Amino acid sequence: MMELVSYLGYLLATCLFIFGLKRLGSPNTARQGNIISACGMFIGVFSTFIQTGFGGFQLIFLGMVVGAVIGVLAAKLVAMTAMPEMVALLNGFGGGSSLLVAFGAYLVAPQIGVVTASITVVSIIIGGLTLTGSIVAWAKLAGTLPTRPFSFFGQQVLNALILIGLVVAIVMFSMDAVSHISLLYAVITVALVLGVLSVMAIGGGDMPVVIALLNSYSGIAAAAAGSVIGNVLLIVAGLLVGASGLILTSIMCKAMNRSLANVLFGGFGSVSSSSQSDKDQGEVNPITADDAYFVLEAARSVVIVPGYGMAVAQAQHSVRELGDILEEHGVNVRYAIHPVAGRMPGHMNVLLAESNVPYEQLYEMDDINPIIDNVDVCLVIGANDVVNPDALEDEASPIYGMPIIEVSRSQTVFVMKRSMNPGFAGIQNPLFFKDNTRMLFGDAKESLQALIGEFKE
Repeated sequence: MMELVSYLGYLLATCLFIFGLKRLGSPNTARQGNIISACGMFIGVFSTFIQTGFGGFQLIFLGMVVGAVIGVLAAKLVAMTAMPEMVALLNGFGGGSSLLVAFGAYLVAPQIGVVTASITVVSIIIGGLTLTGSIVAWAKLAGTLPTRPFSFFGQQVLNALILIGLVVAIVMFSMDAVSHISLLYAVITVALVLGVLSVMAIGGGDMPVVIALLNSYSGIAAAAAGSVIGNVLLIVAGLLVGASGLILTSIMCKAMNRSLANVLFGGFGSVSSSSQSDKDQGEVNPITADDAYFVLEAARSVVIVPGYGMAVAQAQHSVRELGDILEEHGVNVRYAIHPVAGRMPGHMNVLLAESNVPYEQLYEMDDINPIIDNVDVCLVIGANDVVNPDALEDEASPIYGMPIIEVSRSQTVFVMKRSMNPGFAGIQNPLFFKDNTRMLFGDAKESLQALIGEFKE
C-alpha cells in the first residue's frame, strides 16, 4: 500500500514538473512555473520518504532545512547581475550531487551487474565534468578567470585520449566492479580534470551556450544516478532537464549560426589579427542627454536593445520608465531581445520582466530586423557583440556569420556605454564609429535618468 502511494506521488510530481516546465516558456507565467515545479519536487521527496519507510528522515530533513535557508538567502542577496554565475554554480551542484549519489550507491552495494556498473561510471563522469566545468564557467562569468579561450598545443589530442581512456575504464569497471574501486577513483579525478579543460578552452562570448549545455549535462547525470539507485522520479526529472537543456543549447547555437562542435572546439573569443577591430576606424560621435532628448522627443518609433551593461547598472526599471514616457508622447516603443544577450539564456527577458515591461512589447531578433529600416531611433543599452556589424561585414571577425540585431540600419543609433572598451567577447564594435551612431557615455542608469529628467521638465 505504501509503495502504491509513493508511486502515485511520483506520478503527481512528474505531472507538476512537466506543467511547470511548460509555464516557464513565458515570462508572464515563469514565476508560476517555478512554484509548481518546486511543489512537485516537495511531493517527490515526501514520496521517497514514504517508499523508504522514513528511514534517515531526521538527517535528510536537516539537509532540506539547511538547503532552504541557503536558497532563501541566495534569492534575497544575490544581485540580478550575478544571476548567470549563480545558474552556473547550480548546474555544478547538480552534477556534483549526481556523482555522489552514484558513487555512494556503489559503496553501499558494490555487487552490481554490467549494465548498472556502466551507468554508475557514466553518471560519475558526466557529474564530475559538470561540476568542475560549471565552476570554471562561474569563474569566467564573475571575472575571476580571464574570459578568453585558454588552449595549448595538443589540447584536443589530450582531450581525445582522455575520452578514450574513460571508455576503456567503463568497460573494465563493468566487467568486474568489485575489484576496480581504485579505477573508479581515477575516473572521478580524470572527469574533474576534463571539466576544467573543456570549459577553459571556450571563450566568454560562448558562456550562454555553455551554461545551457552544462544544465543539460546535470540532467543527464541525474537521470543516470536515478537509474543506479532505482528511483523513477529522479530518472524522469533528469531526462526533462537534460532534454530541455539540449533544446535550449540547440536554439542558442542556431542564434549564433554555429554548430555545437564549433562552440566547444572553435575557441571563440580570440580576436583575429586581420579583423577590423585592430584597424583605425575613425572617431566616435559623443552626445549629451540634452541633445539625445530632442531626437527622442521627435521620434515616432524607438527600439530599445538591452545588454549586459543594463544589468550591471541595474537600469531595467529606468528603461521601463523611459519607455512609458515615450509611449505617453505617442512613440511606438519596442524591446529587441537577442537570444544570447547577457550572460545566460533569457537574461534580458528576466530583467525586463522584473521591471514589468509588457511581454507583447518584447520582439525577437528575427521579428525586429525586417522592420528596423523604418525605426527612428535604436537605443542600445550596454549591448556590444549582439549588435556588432562585423558579424555581417568582416569575414576575418570571430563572430562573422552570427545573426545580430541590425541596429545600424535604423535612422539613428544611441549607444549607452561606460567607455570604448570591447564587449565580453573582447571584440571591438565598428557600430560605434558609424555616421548615424551617437555615443552617450556614462552609467546607463544615470544616463537614462537624465533623459527621463529632460522629458519631465
